[in-house]
Amino acid sequence: MTHSAASPRAGRREWTAFGVLLLPLLLVSMDVSVLYFAIPAIARELDPGSTQQLWIFDVYAFALAGLLITMGSIGDRIGRRRLLMLGAAAFGAASAGAAYAQSAEMLIAARALLGIGGATLMPSTLALVRNMFRDDAQRTTAIGIWSGAMAGGIALGSVLGGVLLEHFWWGSVFLVNVPAMVLLLILVPLLVPEFKDPSPGRFDLLSVPLSMGAVLPVVYGLKEIAADGWHTVSALCVTGGLAVGYVFVRRQRSRPDAMISRELFRGRGFGTGVVLNGLAMFAMMGSAYFTTQYLQSVLGMGSLEAALWSLVPSLAVGGAAPAAGAAAGRFGRPAVVTGGFLVGAGGYAILAAAGTDSLVVLLAGATVIGCGIVTVAATVSDMALAAAPPQKAGSAASVLETGQEFGGALGMAFLGSVGTAVYRREMEGSAPAGLPAEVLDTARETLGGAVAVAGRLPEAAGGTLLDAAQRAFVQGMGTAAIGGGAVLVGAAVLAAVVLRRTERPAGRTAGEPEAAVTAGR
Repeated sequence: MTHSAASPRAGRREWTAFGVLLLPLLLVSMDVSVLYFAIPAIARELDPGSTQQLWIFDVYAFALAGLLITMGSIGDRIGRRRLLMLGAAAFGAASAGAAYAQSAEMLIAARALLGIGGATLMPSTLALVRNMFRDDAQRTTAIGIWSGAMAGGIALGSVLGGVLLEHFWWGSVFLVNVPAMVLLLILVPLLVPEFKDPSPGRFDLLSVPLSMGAVLPVVYGLKEIAADGWHTVSALCVTGGLAVGYVFVRRQRSRPDAMISRELFRGRGFGTGVVLNGLAMFAMMGSAYFTTQYLQSVLGMGSLEAALWSLVPSLAVGGAAPAAGAAAGRFGRPAVVTGGFLVGAGGYAILAAAGTDSLVVLLAGATVIGCGIVTVAATVSDMALAAAPPQKAGSAASVLETGQEFGGALGMAFLGSVGTAVYRREMEGSAPAGLPAEVLDTARETLGGAVAVAGRLPEAAGGTLLDAAQRAFVQGMGTAAIGGGAVLVGAAVLAAVVLRRTERPAGRTAGEPEAAVTAGR
């Protein structure tokens, strides 16, 4: 049956279905961080090389980022509910394969399949939210909850991984996904209606490798820059990805059956929402790069203790996302987004004041940053989806989420590079003299390297080196925090200027035609 514009408000059935859709969102978000504690056990069991260990971590995120645009377009064509169920089946099967992997190669392949499954689940859930909630206020509330769940899932994943590994073997961090996916396959056909584009046109196969060739090298290059600084390989990856991206965009602009429809950018506010959302993720991931290292390498916490403390900001962030919708309805999106960026900048100012023993300051800064940024993300995500044609909701969600991946990778690369440069400069003048050259080189490279070599030195020399490295890291974090705050102030100015031209009157109920509902509820 087809929704009518006469009764746009969602009822109990839609809200129940929305609760079901949060399940895959949480699991996909958690799988980003669930491996943090499992790597030592995996290393003992599977004996991966250093390169294989990196791919066990990264291949999931790469497959997820590279296929978001493709899967969003496929969902518009075959139906978002159908794609969600296919993704749930793939995600559950890949989770079982990862749990019982007998070699590093098998685990890497299973993690890649998990990323492919995640790429189907993420845009499908957000697109279905856009289609089920046609009333502006209800959709805004739902997307706020969706944003809070996504942010909380990443923090929850590391804690869940630590708790499971206290009692079970390393495969349990993957196996926990299987019953959740089985439950999803049972409930989705019963509760979630089907939506798809009634006239999608032909599927452009050539755009699939072009979109992956644009996204993957840029994300990979930015991650390499965050880890090792600028070098030839990372620069070539970013440059090559941007060149392929130019070809991809030209193709999308010239074809009537483009994977990313031109209709999306005709909608008032869609492009603006994608850009502002990317800036929000820049700030969120840029701060996370430092806070996780600070907890473990500066304060000396174990992984599980650090993960538990990292939940403190998540509790406040989880409440800020739904509240953003109410604030936008009362004060307007321009004021809320501008204010959110400025709050985030204030959080960076708090972070810049942290010393080498400032747990409360760190958590306060992370909480303020998270609350400000998730307020922005929830508001601009809602704005972008509201501006997109309902029949293109899958493509719209995938573009929005790909922008998040770019923004997060850029934040880690830019702010991480600033922090690393300051760290290395400070270590040049403060590292203790008389140590072997290879020890000094390792300690000057990263804080993690300094912690490792300090533990192998005599107590006095190791303590002096570790103290110098921690102070250098905090100095670098403070400088990067000032840079991050400056970026957010600039983003606030940009939002104040552009959003006034895209804002529509608050409280208007969307009356545009909805996509065809091809399965009865």
